[in-house]
Amino acid sequence: MTQQDRDRLVALTKARKGLITQRQAAEDLGQSERHIRRLLKQLKARGDKSVVHALRGRPSNRKVDEKTRQEALEILGRPVYRGFGPTLAAEYLASKHGIHAGRETVRTWMIDAKLWRANKQRIEKIHQWRPRRSRVGELVQWDTSEHAWLEDRGPKLYLISMIDDASSRLHARFVLSDSTEENMRLLWKYVERYGRPISYYTDKASLFQTAPKTARDSKALPRDERDPLPPTQIGRALRELDIVWIAAHSPQAKGRVERSFQTAQDRLVKGLRVAGAKTLEQANAYLETEFIIWWNDTIAVVPASSDDAHRPLGKEHSLAASLSYVESRQVTNDYTIQVDHQTWQIAREGIRAGLRGADVRIEMRLDGSMAVRFRKSYLAVSHCQPRPKVPSPKVAAGRARKPAAPRAKSKWMENFHLTSPEKTALSVSATSPKVRDIKPIR
Repeated sequence: MTQQDRDRLVALTKARKGLITQRQAAEDLGQSERHIRRLLKQLKARGDKSVVHALRGRPSNRKVDEKTRQEALEILGRPVYRGFGPTLAAEYLASKHGIHAGRETVRTWMIDAKLWRANKQRIEKIHQWRPRRSRVGELVQWDTSEHAWLEDRGPKLYLISMIDDASSRLHARFVLSDSTEENMRLLWKYVERYGRPISYYTDKASLFQTAPKTARDSKALPRDERDPLPPTQIGRALRELDIVWIAAHSPQAKGRVERSFQTAQDRLVKGLRVAGAKTLEQANAYLETEFIIWWNDTIAVVPASSDDAHRPLGKEHSLAASLSYVESRQVTNDYTIQVDHQTWQIAREGIRAGLRGADVRIEMRLDGSMAVRFRKSYLAVSHCQPRPKVPSPKVAAGRARKPAAPRAKSKWMENFHLTSPEKTALSVSATSPKVRDIKPIR
């Protein structure tokens, strides 16, 4: 009998003896008068045991049987479920093995079987969260996580993620390298599916920002005194698509995508292990059909506003042109351009005024093709052989070329600046001893 049971027994005994009323006993115990009358009847029939619950000490009617418990622990003890927490373990037991048990029940099982160790709760420093954007598409956080996603079963993969700030909706893909091309491919798929967001929020990686170059011993100029640097390929593409790029000054600033990586590095790694993914294709298949669906159904929230801030592509926008590697080349006099040490001839029908000697835009597109644009129109080009170089004259072997004699300096301009006859005579007599007797002209 607990102390609470003893207090209830004292109040009921006083009510039975008439020392207090049933209403006072109900107020003391926090019960209704009807329940007090029910307890008084049980006290008269069963004695002091009436204040103790009848099911105390007996197993719960909802308790999972021991056979099911042993089966669940045998499953969770397999190497494929190594490191699973109680929440994730309960989900996999229900979805993969048909064992339905509550999260706290699984937690108790795992702690008793030493498959999970409970951590002490720590009071962390209070952090003031930045409020979410109100509309979907106002701000999308963009980052890449380098992690052993396939552990030791396959190649090293990178996870590029785009997460909406207002709803936490996830758009991600595994790639083999964190390159400009792979990031552009994911950007293409996002814009095709949802439209053009108002802004992207990224770190200051070299994919998004050109780093200023300074000498080793010199100090970098202040930000407001630097000359504007040319944009990167992704920065140029965002400008052409009219999407604002915002740089984060710290990882904590784009905390929503950083925390999504923490969840993915736990749940996604274990899910890929259970699915047996070993290749890039298998990893992306599980990511799209399992993890992203679970994320958007469970983690994503309803934005404050139902309005969608994404904008459709206009007639002036071209994903193939903007999401490509762009360079500039100068057209030669014979209407050819040099790209990657190869010569390309502009078709005759594309020749127009101002093309010779002008700069054209070279677009190396994601599908491997090349497009050449002059002003607002594209030119047809074809690969051609470079112009043969004229060989320089060679000296025969064994015959050394004689050095040329030094040329004497001409003196025909020595007296050109003189104007008066007297100065002419003086200058001539001083410089040429052989012509001292020359008289000035009268």
